[in-house]
Amino acid sequence: MSDYDVVVLGGGPGGYAAALYGASAGLRVGIVESDSMGGTCLNRGCIPAKSLLQTAEVFRLANHADDFGIVPKEGSGEFTADWGKVTERTTGIVDRLVGGLSGLLKRRKVDIMHGRGVLRPDGLVAVDGQAIDAKSVIIATGSAPRTIPGYEVDGEQIVTSDHSTRSPARPERVAVIGGGVIGAEFTSVYTDVGADTTLFEAMPTGVLPVGPDPELAALLGKSLAARGTKIHAGVRVLPPERSGSGVIVPFEIPDGSDKIEVDQVLVAIGRIPVSADMGFAEAGVELTDRGFVVVDPKTMGTRRAGVYAVGDVVDTPGLAHVAYAEAIVAVKAILGEKPTPVDYSRVPWVVYTHPEVAWVGLTEPAAEAAGYETEIHRYKFTGNGRAMIIGDTEGMVKVVAQKDGPILGVHLIGPWASELLAESYLAVNWEALPEEVGAFIHPHPSLSEAVGEAMLAFTGRSLHG
Repeated sequence: MSDYDVVVLGGGPGGYAAALYGASAGLRVGIVESDSMGGTCLNRGCIPAKSLLQTAEVFRLANHADDFGIVPKEGSGEFTADWGKVTERTTGIVDRLVGGLSGLLKRRKVDIMHGRGVLRPDGLVAVDGQAIDAKSVIIATGSAPRTIPGYEVDGEQIVTSDHSTRSPARPERVAVIGGGVIGAEFTSVYTDVGADTTLFEAMPTGVLPVGPDPELAALLGKSLAARGTKIHAGVRVLPPERSGSGVIVPFEIPDGSDKIEVDQVLVAIGRIPVSADMGFAEAGVELTDRGFVVVDPKTMGTRRAGVYAVGDVVDTPGLAHVAYAEAIVAVKAILGEKPTPVDYSRVPWVVYTHPEVAWVGLTEPAAEAAGYETEIHRYKFTGNGRAMIIGDTEGMVKVVAQKDGPILGVHLIGPWASELLAESYLAVNWEALPEEVGAFIHPHPSLSEAVGEAMLAFTGRSLHG
């Protein structure tokens, strides 16, 4: 008899979701994690990064309190950010969530094994050399930050996002290399808490060069620049030089070269799968040239029978909620059920910058490239009463639909775009018509009215647009 029905390698979102879902279905589950339960997302990524972004929002709002009629008492000065307390708050949130997750796993009777788990050629799992027998294995080993040659990470002057979420001090001058999701979010944090922030992006389009609708990415870039971020797009950074007081970052520009001196460099050029030296290839699990585990998306199964893979170790969108969905697919396949594969073209995306950017479905260029005849409508938050009340009217809702057909994509930039996306996610995935969503009643005053107004415009009539 096997020790377990399923052993999960990795305790991040994909791993713990697989363990919890499998245990709730009656499977005997063991989970192996060499670090803290929760993986990168909970300990060094999603949760602590968003905590810092919330701090930045509070700081920004506090320094505009007089817009709401709130003024400091006589003799008091401007607000400052106590980075020690910021880090303490973030750590407290992470610790509570890690503790809650560990407790939930134990209540589901999932065995937690702390150590380094590898896959053996015979299909067994070895945890620090001890063999563990399982009918099935789910690989959920996650990802790690990519680095740049010459930018050796030391955790102090040259860092990755792993370090930035737990930094004991805020750098006064910071260079962010990479304008993707991670780079954009940290740029937003540092800019809003008063750091002298410079963003470098190799692609000429600048911030968020891949993913969102280009129109929204451009609006985010303009917003960051207006708040003081120096953005260098279409440039190549050269190996750094150490100075007595910091790091000198040279970079090439179209008509020559330049350099800046900063206290800290954040390398944010993406992530790579954690699959090396894990025994995967030796056990018959196929890997791509970039180290991703190859799976059948209908089951998340690998070429090795009984071995599945989910999350960042698979070449699918590196999002925690995608890992959750893939974990459910894998567990259902193990149970002999017929899982519904993840539709990666209709996954919800959010970038938690200020303003927030969120989208689902096709962008305008992607819809046109796919051959659709499109109809586009926008509604700006400047006309939304709730946005005026909260003092945040920057941004808009953009809806891409097939002409006389269903909604193909919804793209938001503005206040609480992350929370407004759910309605749009349902609309895109259910292939709703814009006029059907436009007929929904949205509470007034609310930010959600902006979505309804954009949809209503497809009827040729409008209320406030």
